[in-house]
Amino acid sequence: MTVTESISLHHSYCLLKLTSQHMLPEMNPGQFVQVWIKNSSATFLRRPISIHYVDRNKNELWLLIQKVGNGTRSIALCRPGDQLNLLLPLGKGFTIPPPIRAGKPKLLLIGGGVGVAPLLFWGASLNDAGFEPHFLLGARTKNELLQLEHFRKYGTVYTATEDGSHGEKGFVTHHSILKNVRFDNLYTCGPKPMMKAVADYAFSASIPCEVSLENTMACGIGACLCCVEDTHGGNVCVCTEGPVFNIDKLKWQN
Repeated sequence: MTVTESISLHHSYCLLKLTSQHMLPEMNPGQFVQVWIKNSSATFLRRPISIHYVDRNKNELWLLIQKVGNGTRSIALCRPGDQLNLLLPLGKGFTIPPPIRAGKPKLLLIGGGVGVAPLLFWGASLNDAGFEPHFLLGARTKNELLQLEHFRKYGTVYTATEDGSHGEKGFVTHHSILKNVRFDNLYTCGPKPMMKAVADYAFSASIPCEVSLENTMACGIGACLCCVEDTHGGNVCVCTEGPVFNIDKLKWQN
């Protein structure tokens, strides 16, 4: 694919937009790509990156990159016109919630840090399907809250920052919206402690919840077994059976 735009969002994050001379394949929210790091002797494994958004009108794929190591820093250095080799789409994504008697269910999408990445595409898809998603997005500071203007296109946005510089002060799992509004379905991606806290809340409130796991992935196709997760159905590869799982399948509750 060809890089059409590289946007610096923060010193640790950038947004890459890519296109192809061919029509992009069908991609579902929650799926991911594996990016090959070209001409790098130190980085020989592909890097898994969530599908952030798909613009069908422009035949464009968006990737939200957090610069945390040699691989992601190399990807972030790409400039318009550069070529990237991707395997896509990979994994299984989020599932559309079933109808409820009272009408359309109330949906809350909870993201922390770079974990917000798959939630933009998911929120846009839900909006296209006639739902009105709510987003609860968290970060350490307001400067690390990413893409808020895009999330607001598809639903109501609530925020939480650890230093109180934007939205409510504290973690997303302490946000008042969770006390004041009864949601019918939860979806979350972010640091594992955050997702486990969301899962605990969902279990206690008997709310269906899906989580997008971020286990280490090397191959993306279930061959290397790096990303195995112990579930109630046995050990499974997150890259092929996930990365999105219903919390009922995970051994996160005793």
